[in-house]
Amino acid sequence: MTTAPPTPPDTDAAAFVAGLRRLKAWSGLSYRRLERRAAEEGHCLPYSTAASMLGRERLPREELVAAFVAACGIRGAEAEAWLDARTDIACGPLLEDATPASVPAVVAPLTTPPARTGPRRTRWTLVAAAALVTALFGGATASGVFTDDEEVHETRTSVRL
Repeated sequence: MTTAPPTPPDTDAAAFVAGLRRLKAWSGLSYRRLERRAAEEGHCLPYSTAASMLGRERLPREELVAAFVAACGIRGAEAEAWLDARTDIACGPLLEDATPASVPAVVAPLTTPPARTGPRRTRWTLVAAAALVTALFGGATASGVFTDDEEVHETRTSVRL
């Protein structure tokens, strides 16, 4: 590890994962050794998870990136750069230097509601429907709707019938 570690790309998820692959190659460690080094740093990074993470084009979770970067030997500001790049890809870059002229161009698309392509049922609608069905079924059961209307004329409590 005499050369400088690769810098994190912040363009898209596929480029970020490719950067993580370059970081693994730079470290020269196997997946098993990465798992052990992550544990030594106080992280949990199973070798199978690290292999799956590098085999996909999706953006990995933040805690996996932190564990992977620490296991590769990256510390301090360089590790923060990897986490910041991941956050920028996931959420978009921060608008720290936004001028008033550039803010409406960024905010305008966010204020328009998304076009609905079909009926959407939220989780709370389904929860309310389930509660209503449960209450109706419970009330019907309590009122005796599901029982026979015959009266019991004789009960025997003796062991010998």
